[in-house]
Amino acid sequence: MRCPYCGSLDSQVKDSRPAEDSSAIRRRRICPDCGGRFTTFERVQLRELMVIKKTGRKVPFDREKLVRSFEIALRKRPVDRDRIERAVSGIVRRLESSGDTEIPSEEIGLQVLESLKSLDDVGFIRYASVYRDFTHIEDFTQVLSEVNAKIARDPGDH
Repeated sequence: MRCPYCGSLDSQVKDSRPAEDSSAIRRRRICPDCGGRFTTFERVQLRELMVIKKTGRKVPFDREKLVRSFEIALRKRPVDRDRIERAVSGIVRRLESSGDTEIPSEEIGLQVLESLKSLDDVGFIRYASVYRDFTHIEDFTQVLSEVNAKIARDPGDH
């Protein structure tokens, strides 16, 4: 693992422990060259996922972008970081186990909406209003109906 401070290709693991409901390993590392300490996370990746944007362009799936979406929607809200990590891990697990390697961005957005609905109502509304580019109050009603319909169709997925 490359040191983020000096760029050395050598680092030593000082401590390892499970993280995120044991779906990842947290490692504390130290660089023998500069003495810098840093943390890394290892996660299982079942397959390489590609996201199909609305324009048709394909980009590699980025877990950190998903985390940032949750953090923005939940900024200044009383939601524990571990709950966010569990929600993100659940979405990634569902995407990887779906069998598809190319996922429409709309599908990921709907899964984020579903997760946010169970985490925090305000975060849900924030994300929905930006994700769907709301211009009228009816837009909020429509998204709530869509999410509730999907939950009713697939109750085992939630």
